[in-house]
Amino acid sequence: MNTSAHPVGALLRQWRQRRRLSQLDLACDAEISTRHLSFVENGRAHPSREMLLHLAEQLEIPLRERNRLLTAAGYAPLYPQRDLADPALAGARTAVEQLLKAHEPNPALAVDRHWNLLAANGAVAPLLSGVAPELLAPPLNVLRVSLHPQGLAPCIVNLGQWRAHLLERLRRDIEVSGDLQLQALFDELSGYPAPPLPEGLHSDAVLVPLQLRTPLGVISFISTITVFGTPVDVTLAELGLETLFPADPASAELLRRLLAGN
Repeated sequence: MNTSAHPVGALLRQWRQRRRLSQLDLACDAEISTRHLSFVENGRAHPSREMLLHLAEQLEIPLRERNRLLTAAGYAPLYPQRDLADPALAGARTAVEQLLKAHEPNPALAVDRHWNLLAANGAVAPLLSGVAPELLAPPLNVLRVSLHPQGLAPCIVNLGQWRAHLLERLRRDIEVSGDLQLQALFDELSGYPAPPLPEGLHSDAVLVPLQLRTPLGVISFISTITVFGTPVDVTLAELGLETLFPADPASAELLRRLLAGN
C-alpha cells in the first residue's frame, strides 16, 4: 500500500471498504457524524492524530498500517518496529524461547507476518528431513515449505484438506492486513499442484489435522496459534507462535521414536 499515492482519506476509505462497512456503520461505531467521516475520506477535512487512531481502532487496522495512516496525514508514526534481537525486546524474546523449549518434544515455531520462520525448537528439524535444501534457505517460508511439491507436500497424507485449510487461513490474513506480499504468496501457493478435496470430514472430527508421513509411519498433528496479547511494537504484533500436538497416542509414540532416532 503506497501512502505517497494515497491521501489519508483514501486510505481510510480502503480500510472501511475492506471491513465491509458503510460510512454510516463506521460513523456510528466511532460516535462521529457521517458528514464528518465523509469530509475526511474525500479530503475536505484533515483528521487529527487522535481521530485517526480512533478510526483505526474501530477498523481494527494492524499497527504497521496505523503508522502508514499517520504518516500519510503528516504525523509521526506512533508504534515502533524493532528487530527481534533488539535489547528492548529481550523479555518478549526470552518468552518465545521458553515457550518453544517448553513445548518439546512436540514441534513449535515462531513466524513473522509473512509466515517466514523466526525460530523453532528441536522437534521441527527432523520433520523437514526430506525437504529440498533451497526451500530451507533463509528466509524459510513455512507455508511454502508445507505446500511446495519439493517440500512437505508429498508427505502430507491429507494434502487436499490441509492445503485448503492453509489457503483459507492465508486468505483471512490478507483480508485483515491488506498485505500485498501475502497476496503474492497466496497466488504462488494457489498455483501448486492441487489434489482433489475429500468429500467431507469424519462425523466425529473437530479439527483439521496435519497427517504427515514419516519413515516410522503417519503422525497426525493438531495445532494452535499464540500471539502476544497487548503489543505496542509492530514486530511483536506480527509475531505468531505455532505449536503442534500429536492428535492421538499412536502419533505421540511415533513422534517420540522419530525424535529419539535423530
